[in-house]
Amino acid sequence: MADRPNVVYILQDHQAYFGHGRYEGGVNPKRPCFEAFARQGVEFTEARCVTPMCGPARRTMLTGLYPHNHKQVHNENDPPYDDEVILDTFHEAGYENWYFGKWHAGPGDAHDHHCQGFSYTSYGNPYLTREYKDYLERHHLPQASHHIEYAFMTDSYVEQHYFEKLKVGADYKCETGWCGEHAVGITTTPKETHEAFFLASLACDRLERLAGEDRDRPFMLQVHFWGPHQPFFPTKEFADMYRPEDIGEYPSFRDTLENQPDVFRMELSYPMSEDGEYIRVPSALPWSDWQRILARCYAHITMVDAAGGMVIDKLHELGLDENTIVIWATDHGDAIASHGGHFDKNSHMSEEVMRVPLAVRWPGHVDAGLRDDHLVFTCDTPATMMDAAGLSFRKGCDGRSLLPLCHHDAGDVRWRDSLMCESYGHGYGCTILSRCVYKDGYKYVVTQDDLEQLYDLKKDPFEMDNLAMKDGYSDRIIIMRDELRRLQKESRDPVDLDGLLASAKRRRC
Repeated sequence: MADRPNVVYILQDHQAYFGHGRYEGGVNPKRPCFEAFARQGVEFTEARCVTPMCGPARRTMLTGLYPHNHKQVHNENDPPYDDEVILDTFHEAGYENWYFGKWHAGPGDAHDHHCQGFSYTSYGNPYLTREYKDYLERHHLPQASHHIEYAFMTDSYVEQHYFEKLKVGADYKCETGWCGEHAVGITTTPKETHEAFFLASLACDRLERLAGEDRDRPFMLQVHFWGPHQPFFPTKEFADMYRPEDIGEYPSFRDTLENQPDVFRMELSYPMSEDGEYIRVPSALPWSDWQRILARCYAHITMVDAAGGMVIDKLHELGLDENTIVIWATDHGDAIASHGGHFDKNSHMSEEVMRVPLAVRWPGHVDAGLRDDHLVFTCDTPATMMDAAGLSFRKGCDGRSLLPLCHHDAGDVRWRDSLMCESYGHGYGCTILSRCVYKDGYKYVVTQDDLEQLYDLKKDPFEMDNLAMKDGYSDRIIIMRDELRRLQKESRDPVDLDGLLASAKRRRC
């Protein structure tokens, strides 16, 4: 037991990552804490999410299974937990489990899986909890308040979700049942009032207690931030790091979507959408507005990065980092400003929503300073944690441990040369089936009753040239379809893939 490492997992939610800062005139969101952490270990530069939806993606990171296997295919369909959950397995192996933050991974919460700490079912709202109020009292802080600059919700949506106080130009507090408002503004109270610093403080307090105990067993500690998911509410100190006028136009902002599937037109945010469903092309907002929105989004990313850095710094301060494997990741990306000017991810599988930051640090077991470009995805993170602890899934796992890749001499490691990801649509009135495969630098996506997609990601990283709409790529499409069939069979995917492929369109009707 003494040889087993502690395990720390830092998970962010819905992060604008791929594309931003990767074009001429673009501004890279500052992530100094994550980048410093990644330099001490291995950063996986080609990491994808298993699916671009919170609930299914988060449940995968607890079970090691594709959504089609753990059955949580939308945020709120919530099938019972019949699969092995790593939290339970670590407890059975003698670990002490601590969990702080967002659950949103099916029924119940972390306390139902042998965890102590702070966890509530569903999406939740930390600002309403007793623990948050106690935290404010201990630190003599006011409740978080935000000055609203943009609000992207229809009147009916506001009324339905009790966001009546959310008005442009007004001060606002997150006082409803969940805190995922489609809004942008400035947090006017100290940064410590924000959920990210609240969670980081809880985690750091627990680490201090764990370090001060005479321990004979290791611990697992997970911190699941609500951000940088919208609402984008940075404090002024972070907002001042970005000048809106410096942010050049995003390469796919003016995408007409002519050769994209209809799911690219879906957008729930107003006034980006015409009727709460279809995006306006060109965007209803000028680029000057998007510059301000992105500046707040980037600042929010930097703020949540700073909160994650608190946990990393505390591990070092307490001397816990030497025998602790730390994984820092994000559940999925963000489509903000891309493909015509989206605000949310919705149902498509663009690289903006599929690509995620992912890094692993474990001194003495993971070489420092590596940037690995193998095809990996978030299904691999629970397999990595289990492997580090000398554990294995009893019922199987759809992911693989990343540890063999974490060495300078990993060139001989046999690794996957293709990867399948999946989507069942946004889930809120949209249940559109999609499958995606990566191979040889190409990406192929098939969407039920919609245009199929093929991109050469090396030449066209922003996916503006859908090669499936062009002559001369039939052979490559056949290769990608055959690989999709192989991966579907390997992963026990019950979808009627032949039917899905037969429904695909090569031309818009």
